[in-house]
This record gives sequence, structure tokens and C-alpha cells, in this order.
Amino acid sequence: MGKSEHDKIAESLAEKEGVEYNQGKGPDVKSKKRVIEVATHDSDIDESTKQVIRYQKPKYLATPKRKVPKAIDSTRGTGIGVMDDKGKIIKRSRGKGKRR
Repeated sequence: MGKSEHDKIAESLAEKEGVEYNQGKGPDVKSKKRVIEVATHDSDIDESTKQVIRYQKPKYLATPKRKVPKAIDSTRGTGIGVMDDKGKIIKRSRGKGKRR
């Protein structure tokens, strides 16, 4: 069985960040500079936002280009940035976030 779209994106972004893709609990990519959670379906976007909100590093939601508008809407007011599946930042993170 082939890799899912989620796994392909997460592995690619982890490689760009110079870290391993985290397949377990927590964000998919955790580097020294930022935290990235990958969401490939509409239903994943809200849950992914909740997963990264508590981190103090700049945090991003990475999603395929077709899901970017939904991701931008879902992250409005949270300080979470949005990037496409290639790692291009569409909406910048507002740096360190609030703990909930």
C-alpha cells in the first residue's frame, strides 16, 4: 500500500526542516524553529489547529493548496500560520502563542 497524501507532505516538510517526521502523538514536524501539523481533509483542519495551539514556537498548519482557504479561515485569530504542501508560507505565524 502506498503512502497517504498526509504522510508524503509531512515527510517532505520534515526533510526540509532537517528533522524526522513524527508519526506518533503531537505535531507532525517539530524543529528548533517551528512546529508544523499537516491536515489534508476539511475534518482534519480544526483538530490540527487545536493540536498545535499550545506550542510556544511559531506554529503552522500545512495543507494542500486546495485546502488553503479553509485553513486560513480556521486559523484566523489564533496566531497559527498556514503553509501549502510544499512549505511555502501563505499566512505567517504570529510567533509565540498563548497556552490554553
